[in-house]
Amino acid sequence: MADRDKFAELKPSDRLWAVASIHGDAERLGRLHAELAGRLGYNDRLIYLGNYVGHGAKAAETIDELLRFRLWFLARPLAFVSDLAYLRGAQEEMWHKLLQLQFATDPRGVLAWMLDHGVGATLAAYGTTADQGKIAARDGALSIGKWTTRIREAIRNRPGHDPFFSGLRRAAIGGRILFCHAGIDPSRPLDEQTDSFWWGSSAFAQMDRAYGDFATVVRGYDRQHPGLVVTPFTVTLDGGAGFGGPLIACAFDASGQVVDQLSV
Repeated sequence: MADRDKFAELKPSDRLWAVASIHGDAERLGRLHAELAGRLGYNDRLIYLGNYVGHGAKAAETIDELLRFRLWFLARPLAFVSDLAYLRGAQEEMWHKLLQLQFATDPRGVLAWMLDHGVGATLAAYGTTADQGKIAARDGALSIGKWTTRIREAIRNRPGHDPFFSGLRRAAIGGRILFCHAGIDPSRPLDEQTDSFWWGSSAFAQMDRAYGDFATVVRGYDRQHPGLVVTPFTVTLDGGAGFGGPLIACAFDASGQVVDQLSV
């Protein structure tokens, strides 16, 4: 088994529900949770596939909603903490790197790239702006350190947010299903995927055989937001939540087949 600090391993279950990228669409997530609450069985598992923040305007409220539903999920009879998993998406990986921006060799360039990829909305959610970040990056490491410290304090001031970001996993394993954020490199073993989990791989869409012992690989983000796409060995869930599209969740049986779905 891979490193348990990096990979979540879900116990055998009737169904495994996976939720696609959310991108700060807290309202749509709340509606999906309301629908999901009526469909979850006591032996079901739940995996969120990353990109909770970024682009959409309500990043902090999205985390609040995830934590609220977690409390409800775990209050059910026979529910355990290990029945629920949150994966790190590209947005959360960028956020992690942004909080260490003072150590970057080109902080201005790194920040500009992150802003082009949607991190500005998350900055606003925690009480700062892109312009403040640009000024800090221009003034050097000490100024950046003070800026990122203020962001960390804002995160800690939102109950549960700091441990939420700290506890994200790279991927989740549920029997013969591998759940990831944006894809995998089929030529590499699980422990050597590195950034493929967050940025995807062009080879994912062309997978013509099973990956290792997994019957299906499920991802929650595709930059094209194609909706639900099922191939013999992969499933993509991304309806474009946060970009005006629906938020998708699907349930999988032990063999990796889609047996139920929601789109709100």
